[in-house]
Amino acid sequence: MASQSRAQFSSRIGFILAAAGSAVGLGNIWGFPTQAASNGGAVFLIVYLLMVFALAYPLLVAELTIGRYGSANPIKSLRSIWPQQKKAATGLGVAGMIAVSMILSFYAIVAGWLLGSLIGPILNSLGMIAAAQWLESFSTARNLILMIIFMVLTIMVVRNGVAEGIERWSTRLMPVLLVLFLFMVAYILTQDGAINGLKMYLIPDFSHFSADLVVSAMGQAFFSLSLGVCSMMVYGSYIKKDVNLPKVAAQVALLDTSVAFIAGLLILPAMFVAANNGVEIYNEAGALLSSDTLVFSVLPAMFETMGAAGLLVGILFFILMVIAALTSSISMLEVPVACATEELQQDRKVAVWWIGGIITIFSGIIVFNFGDMFGLVISLTTEYAQPILGMVFALLVGWVWKRDQALQEIKQGYPELEQGLFWKIWPWYVRVVCPLLMLFVFFA
Repeated sequence: MASQSRAQFSSRIGFILAAAGSAVGLGNIWGFPTQAASNGGAVFLIVYLLMVFALAYPLLVAELTIGRYGSANPIKSLRSIWPQQKKAATGLGVAGMIAVSMILSFYAIVAGWLLGSLIGPILNSLGMIAAAQWLESFSTARNLILMIIFMVLTIMVVRNGVAEGIERWSTRLMPVLLVLFLFMVAYILTQDGAINGLKMYLIPDFSHFSADLVVSAMGQAFFSLSLGVCSMMVYGSYIKKDVNLPKVAAQVALLDTSVAFIAGLLILPAMFVAANNGVEIYNEAGALLSSDTLVFSVLPAMFETMGAAGLLVGILFFILMVIAALTSSISMLEVPVACATEELQQDRKVAVWWIGGIITIFSGIIVFNFGDMFGLVISLTTEYAQPILGMVFALLVGWVWKRDQALQEIKQGYPELEQGLFWKIWPWYVRVVCPLLMLFVFFA
């Protein structure tokens, strides 16, 4: 296996916050509440929680175990568990690297919009109305410039490496994110109309239950834990050998799910506060209006109705969104950077700039062909590449990788593994149940 000189997370809490930061992104704060609002609130929440622990958690353990066993980038780690088929394993690693780079290319555009929504109101309050309007209105120039700013921020963090860059910033940003969140939930729940949103979110109405809802919840659980794109494999490769993998994976899944849950506590009541203040959120048929731009339309409209307090709350909200986006984007960029530094023997500071540059150029191409490419890239990566790669990783761990090697790897941080319930269930579960569940989602 790889040498011990390789970078590692300096502490278990550092890893948990970095991995949760990778998982906690726009999928939780933007995607999850939107999905919940579109799918009957509480029913969606219940199915989502089931999916996180029935599907996402076992796969998270699998990806972390592959990463730590290989103690290397995803290409090398996959080769180490599938030595008979080195070319196929390399191809899988490269596919994961390309998929995650494409996800980052559209993610950076959305994160750029968040930067615009953060800075716009501040400029507006300072009387710089034209600049504020430019930042908040859709244009190719704005999309391009804000995307480049966000990519440079991401590059600056990843350039400093694992402990000094990713871990240091994740351990600072994640607690800030959680405190901001709780403060905003407490504030929103004091507003008129919030209780209606809370009821929708917490009291199940099973008439909303459907096969589509199950599929949406499963997809959301998958994306919210960054599965299938090698991010967790890379982070797993930086974990020390004495760490209990099933336990830290459970802590990451819990922290990630808690953030999604709190996001729902903030955004569903906020929608009803907005409705109470005259902002339309549902159409006549009861479908959610502007579901994909909920965060950019409904919420700012609500902040505006709150006067001076609204400006502060709006700024805090978008700071929170930018932090969530950044902790995810650094984990995405780390995948190709780890591959370049180890497979091509490149200096990290060089690799991060040229790889970040290529992703920025691809992102720029999406900006200039927005109508044709933006939705297409999202669909290709999140609806196809992520579930397919996730399923292949599950099949590799379940059917190809020697079971005693997986056992020995997990045992290093969990010596009593074989006596516990986890080892009685997990191997066959990843082998049979996870792939079947994912096939069901894929064909549904």
